[in-house]
Amino acid sequence: MSAPETVDRVLLTAAVVVLVVAGALMFYRVWRGPSMLDRAIALDVIAALIIAGLGAKSAWARDPFYFPVMLVLAFLGFTGSVGIARFIAVRDRPPSRPTPRRHVDEEGSG
Repeated sequence: MSAPETVDRVLLTAAVVVLVVAGALMFYRVWRGPSMLDRAIALDVIAALIIAGLGAKSAWARDPFYFPVMLVLAFLGFTGSVGIARFIAVRDRPPSRPTPRRHVDEEGSG
């Protein structure tokens, strides 16, 4: 193996180690919470880590087979994040204030 190939392998191995550690930390965040929004963000980051892991595998094997799979996973992760954000935005919306009633005198003028 040549020197550039060795450097490639070392960097890809380091990238995979970082991805695995980040994935473990994100699974901990999903498990511990404390809020639903924290869990949703952690799941979104896990999806991004899976995509990055597929990219590292594709680079290791020098095979572009996983690129369409990564694209589909990115689309699904984005739509899932938007859906969760909309759900949380509706759920956490502050209650609306009642409109003040105007006093109407006997002639009907305001």
